[in-house]
Amino acid sequence: MSTNARHSIVALRAHVPETAFTANTLGTLREGSGAVINDEGLIVTIGYLITEAEEVWLTTHDERVLPAHVVAYDQETGFGLVQAMGDLDLPALRLGSSTAAKVRATGRIIDGEGDEVINEIVAKQEFAGYWEYMLEEALFTAPYHPSWGGAALLDENDNLIGIGSLRLQMLQAGDTTDINMVVPIDLLKPILDDLVTRGQARREARPWLGVFSAERSNGVVVMNVSDGGPAAEAGLKSGDVISELDGEEVEGLGDFYRKLWAKSPAGSEFSMRIVRSGRESWLRVKTADRNDFLSKPPLQ
Repeated sequence: MSTNARHSIVALRAHVPETAFTANTLGTLREGSGAVINDEGLIVTIGYLITEAEEVWLTTHDERVLPAHVVAYDQETGFGLVQAMGDLDLPALRLGSSTAAKVRATGRIIDGEGDEVINEIVAKQEFAGYWEYMLEEALFTAPYHPSWGGAALLDENDNLIGIGSLRLQMLQAGDTTDINMVVPIDLLKPILDDLVTRGQARREARPWLGVFSAERSNGVVVMNVSDGGPAAEAGLKSGDVISELDGEEVEGLGDFYRKLWAKSPAGSEFSMRIVRSGRESWLRVKTADRNDFLSKPPLQ
């Protein structure tokens, strides 16, 4: 590992008010890492660390502590940006190509404490998360890094190719292996300028329900719903099985999201067929823009 690469990765601590919409699910004290990506102290991290944060602190490799402010968090990709306040005086990482990264390529994940795990990309494939989130092609690495949130995935040339998001398990040849899901850096490049200048990407907001779901037997079962969200308002409950949207059969979590997001724009209505306690019924659901439920970053 080059000295410069380590110096470009910081520890991050975010404080979120108890009244925040995400406080119950993500907590009010969130800790992880971030990577410096320009000479002015702009840092990319994973968005759930800084969503609705009112206070952010950075700790550098030489134990300097600086405040930062939230620039943007992008629900579609999962990235978040913060800007150091004051002179961070750290080198910026080069943005590499996650698209060009090959399965079985060697890399390393480094967190803000300097802990490094040499790994390889074990898969590049679709990832559907339970919180209405999906990537067409996420990166999966092994062995896993225990402090994955916002940690930097570097290729063999110390280029930044992804930001750590999750710890998952992969079943291979009958054995279970812990792996990391990493958000590919190429998803950031087209929206980076808009995130910095506008605080959001220049695209239509995806319809959102506020439902936490899991895939089961090629269907989708509701694990929970967000209080006050569209799913809760429509009467969707834990244990419901979602079988159709507007007459179209739901064939899995990824398929559910694609059909849901096709109901543009946010605020549109559709019918949902569910199975509850073995009985079928229909609900009328009005979607929303998830960002309307989140407190905005303080103006700087």
